[in-house]
Amino acid sequence: MLYKFTMMTQEQAEDIAFNWHYDGDYSFYDMKADKEDLDEFLDSEQRGDSTFAVTKENELVAFISINEVADRMFEIGLGMRPNLTGKGSGLEFVKEALNFVELKHKPKKIILSVATFNQRAIKVYRKVGFTDAETFMQNTNGSTLEFLKMVYEC
Repeated sequence: MLYKFTMMTQEQAEDIAFNWHYDGDYSFYDMKADKEDLDEFLDSEQRGDSTFAVTKENELVAFISINEVADRMFEIGLGMRPNLTGKGSGLEFVKEALNFVELKHKPKKIILSVATFNQRAIKVYRKVGFTDAETFMQNTNGSTLEFLKMVYEC
């Protein structure tokens, strides 16, 4: 296993929130882009035991949030450090993230939602076995965007 998953510390949350900045359309994923998301991410009580820092060789490279939304169905949210995106390491990271969720929770299904403009991520999710479920519009970060809900059968 190349990645290590540990409970996110406040210092790691602040690093992600204030120092991770994505380029172009991907700036949508900056934590500062949505005050409500930022406040939730920075509040250790709201993060609870559902948000994990992902390190590789002791360096913070990603994060994952895991929330049970129904009996043995978990919704995940993933983020990778901006300077690592688009460089081919997403597939390996997502595979290990799914393995982590499966070992920790024994889910029947794992779901996620991704902005439809993020074709890089969608390709990775499909390669690891996610299937498209539905698209929906969501008001977020001051605009309305189309999202794709994807499902992974365990």
